[in-house]
Amino acid sequence: MEDSSTRLWTGVAIIAVIYVIKRRFDPLNAIPTIGGSSWPVLSFFSAINFSLNSKKYIQEGYTKYFGSAFKVPLLDNWMIIVSGRDMIEELRRRPDEELSFMEGVADTMQIKYTFGPDTEDDPYHIDVIKEKLTRSVPAILPHVIDELTLAVPQHIPANENDWLEVPVMKAMLQIVARASSRVFVGTPLCRNQEYLDLSISFTIDIVKDKTLVRFFPEFMRPLVGRLSSSVRATLRRSIPHLKPELDRRRENMAKWGDEWPDKPNDLLQWIMDAAQTRDYSDEGIARRILIVNFAAIHTSSNSVCHAIFHLAERPDHVELLREEIESILKEEGWTKNAMGRMWKLDSFLRESQRFNGIGLASLTRKALKDVTLHDGTRIPRGAIVMAAADATHHDETLYANADVFDPFRFSRLRASAEGEGTKHQFVNTSLEYIAFGHGKHACPGRFFAANELKALLAFIILNYDLKLGGDGQRPANLYWGLNVVPAPSGKVLFRKRAVPA
Repeated sequence: MEDSSTRLWTGVAIIAVIYVIKRRFDPLNAIPTIGGSSWPVLSFFSAINFSLNSKKYIQEGYTKYFGSAFKVPLLDNWMIIVSGRDMIEELRRRPDEELSFMEGVADTMQIKYTFGPDTEDDPYHIDVIKEKLTRSVPAILPHVIDELTLAVPQHIPANENDWLEVPVMKAMLQIVARASSRVFVGTPLCRNQEYLDLSISFTIDIVKDKTLVRFFPEFMRPLVGRLSSSVRATLRRSIPHLKPELDRRRENMAKWGDEWPDKPNDLLQWIMDAAQTRDYSDEGIARRILIVNFAAIHTSSNSVCHAIFHLAERPDHVELLREEIESILKEEGWTKNAMGRMWKLDSFLRESQRFNGIGLASLTRKALKDVTLHDGTRIPRGAIVMAAADATHHDETLYANADVFDPFRFSRLRASAEGEGTKHQFVNTSLEYIAFGHGKHACPGRFFAANELKALLAFIILNYDLKLGGDGQRPANLYWGLNVVPAPSGKVLFRKRAVPA
């Protein structure tokens, strides 16, 4: 009995010594921790603490370790956060063989187990967005605007006499989903409420499934991914809505080849064209459509919600924007050129995104080998690295009065920066403005999204007066982990303008 006890405690001691030695030489251990303890078990509670107080802790790490790196605890791993121009530039320029954007996104979203391995192995939908969607913005923008003229009054049914309280997030999700779907799948499917609800809920499904998968060790994740049902259930339910259009288009493609009269110019057709030499099944095409929905709908709806809350908080800004929009539309009509000339509206959206953000961090990368950064920080293979976006955007050395929402900050900079006007456009990225990322992996859909958001906001400004109820204070954002969400239950008062636009 004594021998068994001795062997047991000897084994425990050996394991403890091995762990201490491994921990001492682990490069992660040399990176400062923010948000709690990095010791096992305790780090789990640190992860909960970080998730609830993430904005505060990332700002703390940014202040303490500016120009270098710190790490924050997530439920199943560590996230390394870097800051400063030099570090952001290093993330941008490091080759994908060292710090990979695609592998970083795949790991963060657990794509292999939620979307399926073919989505990770061949993300051709990204090339479709870069090559087709972006180039087609001038041609497809009129369709977006046409859909907005129908969707906005439906979800903001205000009249000229009374103020109507509207739950902003709910309304904007529906409007953005419908306007985006007009370009993604065309009519009449973009007006099918069940399909739209599936497109909206797909994001929630992904979050649920990836969170579940991450609770399990790597060797169990393939099984858990197959058993987790939310994403697969939504995918299956979407196929009957898409199938009639898929069948019709396949018939035309078989009959006419690459071109035929009135061939649709939308995402569904671009995906079908690209999928002919890949997974051409109904499920394969539906999966890609839903993935693009996931990337587009919630990001854009969050962005426009932030902007509407700011507008409602300061109705005096509405009149200044309205003057700009009306004068340009008289000359240009609802065109891409008109959207490009609306400097104040562009500035309003860029400032809203600077002030609120899409997320607290950006430029996601995964280390595919051990990497040593220029300051000596060692990033071990398999680690996830990101840049501190929110803290960068609130840095007083980069932006005067950084904690103040200044809607025309960037339009003033454009007017004063001779020859550098494009530098301060909504879609432009830089080492100081990383909401969309930066470099070759910056968000490829931002050019379409920017025009869609401008058109939506311009339509609302022209057709409605708006204000906040109660104490007139802007509803507070919700922060969870690295996510930034405009107040989910926030409401704004709308009244139809007495003089229609």
